[in-house]
Amino acid sequence: MSDDDRQPPSSARSRFASLRAAGVRLARRAARSATLRIVAFALGVRIFTAFMAFIVNVVFPLAQKQQFTVLDRTHLLWDTFARYDSGWYFGVARYGYEFVEGGRSNLAFFPVYPLLMRYVGLALGGGRQNLYLAGVIISWVAYVLAMVMLYRLGRTYLSRAAAERAVIFASVFPFAFFYGVVYSEAVFLLFTVTAFYGFRTKRWWLGAVAGALACATRVNGVMALPALALLAWQSAGKDPAARKRAIAAVAFVPVGLVLYSVYVDTLSGSYLEWSYSIQRWNYGIAGSPLKGFSFVITQLATRPYEYMTTDPLAPYDVLHGATAIAFILSLPLVGRRIGAAFVVHMALNLWLPLSSGVFEGVGRYCAVLFPFFFVVATIRPVTLRTGLLVASAALYMLCLALWVNLHPIF
Repeated sequence: MSDDDRQPPSSARSRFASLRAAGVRLARRAARSATLRIVAFALGVRIFTAFMAFIVNVVFPLAQKQQFTVLDRTHLLWDTFARYDSGWYFGVARYGYEFVEGGRSNLAFFPVYPLLMRYVGLALGGGRQNLYLAGVIISWVAYVLAMVMLYRLGRTYLSRAAAERAVIFASVFPFAFFYGVVYSEAVFLLFTVTAFYGFRTKRWWLGAVAGALACATRVNGVMALPALALLAWQSAGKDPAARKRAIAAVAFVPVGLVLYSVYVDTLSGSYLEWSYSIQRWNYGIAGSPLKGFSFVITQLATRPYEYMTTDPLAPYDVLHGATAIAFILSLPLVGRRIGAAFVVHMALNLWLPLSSGVFEGVGRYCAVLFPFFFVVATIRPVTLRTGLLVASAALYMLCLALWVNLHPIF
C-alpha cells in the first residue's frame, strides 16, 4: 500500500481542496491575462483605424460636400469620426427629440446612445465639440467592453484560442469601423452580447437589463427576444426555479422598447411613430427579402461592367449584398457549432433590413451579428481562415476609406 493510500480521508480532502483552489487561481489569472490582451488589442485597433482614417481624409478628395463638421470648421482628423447619421445623434443629444408630422423625424433614432452623448458631453464641459467627443469616447469604451464580453461568451462555446480569434475577426470585419465612430453600433453590440452571455450563464438579470438596454438602443434590439427566450429556456434546463427566473428575465427585455414607445406617444400621439419615421427613410418590412438580391444578381449576370460603372449605388450594393449572402450561408454552421438560438437571432436580424428591398446599411447591420465571428474563427484549414482574415482586413480599409470620404456606404 502506498503512502498516499494510508493517508486519512480528511488529509486527502484537504489536499484536493488545495489543488482545486490553485486551479481556480490559475484560471482567474489566465482570464485576467486574456482580458488585458483583448483590451490592448481593441485599443490598438481603434488608434490605428483613427490614424488611417486621418490619412485617407488628407490624401483623397471627398465624394460630396460635408453635411456638418465636428468643430466650427473643417478638421481632417475629428471629422473622420462623424458622418451621415452622426449628425442625427448629435441633434438628439443637444436639442432632444422633435416630432415632424409626415416627415423624417429624429424619433427614428433610439435614445440610449444620444442620451449617453448628452450627459458625457456635459461632463466634459458641454458644447458642440464635446458632444461629438463624448460620442467617440462612448463608442470606443463600448467597443472595448464588447470585445471582452464577446470573448467571455465565446469561451462558453469555444476554446480560448478560437474565442480570441473571434474577437480579431469581429474587429477587422469590413464594416467594423462603425464601432469607433459616432454611431450606436458599439453600444448595441455590447448590450446584445452581454444579454446573450447573461442568459447563457444563468445570470438572469444581467441578461434582462442588457437586453432591455439593447431594445432602447436600436430598433432591431427587440428582434433578439425570441433567441434570448430560447437560450434562457435551454440554460434553465428542468429546474423549475431557474425556469421561473428565466421567464421573468425574458419578459423584462422588451421594457426598453416599451418605455421609448410611451415617450414617443407623448410627443406624437402614437406609440409607433418611431416605426413610421423609420419607414420614411425607405425602410419597410413588408417586402420580399429576395428583391434586392434579384436585382443585383440580374444586373451582374447580364451587364456587369455597365452596371458597376454607370449605376452610382452599384459598388456599395454589391458590398452590402455580398456581406448578407456570407451571413446567410453561415447559418447552418452557426446552428451546428453554437446552437439554434443564435441561428434565430441572425435570421431575424437579417430578414428585417433585407425585407425593405434595399441594401442600404446591410453591412453595418451585419457587423453586430456576432455569432458569425464565432463560426469563422473555427474554420479549417488554417490557410483558409488566414486568407479570410486577410481579405476581411483589406475590405475593412476599403470600406473605411469610402465612409470617410463620404461615399454612400452608410
